[in-house]
Amino acid sequence: MSLLEVHELSKVYGEGAAATPAISELTFAVEEREFVCVIGPSGCGKTTLLRCVAGLLAPTAGSVVLRGKRVARPPDEMALVFQEYNRSLFPWMTARQNVAFPLRRKRLGKQGAARAETALDEVGLGRFVDHYPWQLSGGMQQRVAIARALAYQPSVLLMDEPFASVDAQTRADLEDLILQLRQRFGVTVVFVTHDIDEAVYLGDRIVVLTRAPGRIRETVLVGLPEPRDQIETKALAEFTRLRTHVNRVIKQEAARQPASPDAQGS
Repeated sequence: MSLLEVHELSKVYGEGAAATPAISELTFAVEEREFVCVIGPSGCGKTTLLRCVAGLLAPTAGSVVLRGKRVARPPDEMALVFQEYNRSLFPWMTARQNVAFPLRRKRLGKQGAARAETALDEVGLGRFVDHYPWQLSGGMQQRVAIARALAYQPSVLLMDEPFASVDAQTRADLEDLILQLRQRFGVTVVFVTHDIDEAVYLGDRIVVLTRAPGRIRETVLVGLPEPRDQIETKALAEFTRLRTHVNRVIKQEAARQPASPDAQGS
């Protein structure tokens, strides 16, 4: 049995004539410690898929199973990092308080604060634990969001375009950070992105979705050598081949029909 199984998952927004299908009959599995990237044309339902996997959104049909148990609400073993870090952090709380906040449900007491400090240190923010989000750069704020997920000690880390709102250099640094954390803690990652280079650089596998309603068009095995390096890895002929292949598949899908304008399926 795989760690995470998505079986014939479908989601339709609305009813009757107003019904808008976002994803349709998606089936795939994620193994322990695997890094799976999900990519596809704009509007193909990537975020909808991730929210269903996280238990934040009830599917119209199909199921998500974690360690043999059906996901009906957010599981304790999962943590989710969003793209909009400035909305996910509480501006009136320090970095330490933001990271420790979700741990209250675990009733860890002082141990929760200590775990928050350790997580912030792991993402390179040990000197900024008492800073507020507005005192930190965008990249640092996203590191706080990653630390918050890390402190929760999840088995599965779900990431919804987490680096899309930062500059190119910060994005590269955060990509390398998440690879290092994945190796250090053995966490399984499901990572949604619009960026083809990012998907090839990070992933063990890439799930390529069709245009909306999103179905699986192809699953691409990456197989690039470890550890990954922003310069050396991206200079490899195999990196270029994979990037070109995924790009071609997505462009073919996008050309078949304009992407759905419904932001709910984005």
